Amino acid sequence: MEHAFYNKLIDNNKAWVERKLGEDSEYFSKLANGQQPPLLWIGCADSRVPANEIIGAQPGEVFVHRNIANMVLHTDMSMLSVLDYAVNVLKVKHVIVCGHYGCGGVKAAMSNSSFGLIDNWVRHIKDVYRFHHKELDAISDENERFERFVELNVKEQVLDLAKTSIVQGAWNKGQELHIHGWVYGVGSGVVKDLDVNFKCDKDLEAVYQLKF
Repeated sequence: MEHAFYNKLIDNNKAWVERKLGEDSEYFSKLANGQQPPLLWIGCADSRVPANEIIGAQPGEVFVHRNIANMVLHTDMSMLSVLDYAVNVLKVKHVIVCGHYGCGGVKAAMSNSSFGLIDNWVRHIKDVYRFHHKELDAISDENERFERFVELNVKEQVLDLAKTSIVQGAWNKGQELHIHGWVYGVGSGVVKDLDVNFKCDKDLEAVYQLKF
């Protein structure tokens, strides 16, 4: 069964290539010339949340970084490297942090269970709960609290993104860069814009504004 699944992946790739070449014989040669996507997507690693499909984007249009619960951690060199390349080399105009309802990482942060190695990652999500515990604890319905926690986590990650020296450095150079926060409904397919947006360092509290 596992072998059949693996072979099916190879067959799917061949069929996809044939389909794309049928639509445009130069499809792959154009992609090979390089990329200049206008958007960086920071999303969850959840298999149900494919960045390109959600927004109807083609290959070459979205630069993507994904991790558990779409976190923006200032010690995460992988995320920072992707962000630096996207902002300073590719010159993306937009960065979207996209969470999703039903996120397992956020759900884990609501509990006191130990899940192993991932506990160290989940602790950062628990910090978001601590920042907003009064609002969250006041929500009696557990699922409603869970969904609100997902939204607040995205908002905190957008804020942390704006705090980075990478993003502020781009703003300092006059580069156009907009940061947004979304939540995706796995059961509906619909994106909710949380209306949390940053476009310059003046949108941050003074203590976070860096001088270059």
